Amino acid sequence: MTDEEIEMNEENMDDEKEDLPFAKAEVVRLMKENLDDDKMIRERVKVEMNKFLGDVLKNVCEQLNEYPYTTIEYEMLKESTYPYTNIKRINQEKERILLHLEAIKADCNALAMDVQKTLKLKDVVDEDEFTPLSLSKSSDDEEELEE
Repeated sequence: MTDEEIEMNEENMDDEKEDLPFAKAEVVRLMKENLDDDKMIRERVKVEMNKFLGDVLKNVCEQLNEYPYTTIEYEMLKESTYPYTNIKRINQEKERILLHLEAIKADCNALAMDVQKTLKLKDVVDEDEFTPLSLSKSSDDEEELEE
């Protein structure tokens, strides 16, 4: 037996002890395929990755259960896995929206400063120029009563 076979055998035995959703050896193999050769993976990372993948599977299945159909079609799976398969595109869209909102905030601030500069209101209002609506209405009512 080679070292790799011994390691896989030991990991398979560990899988039986731990309640993991997938075979640890397969998860570790996939991780090693996608990591640089000089990376070492700690045991806790192997276990947590396995649990994480199980959680993703549960979340996708929960979404699939929301469909009223008894047969799960490929389109349903694509829609349910969209957040996981398109995370880069979702993050780019989020960044674009945030930049656009920042530009809108800058425009609003500029407009607010323009309004404050050009449309200053007097601190004190002359009584001749301003009559409250409640007073003018009550005087109109009094005139109607007199007639």
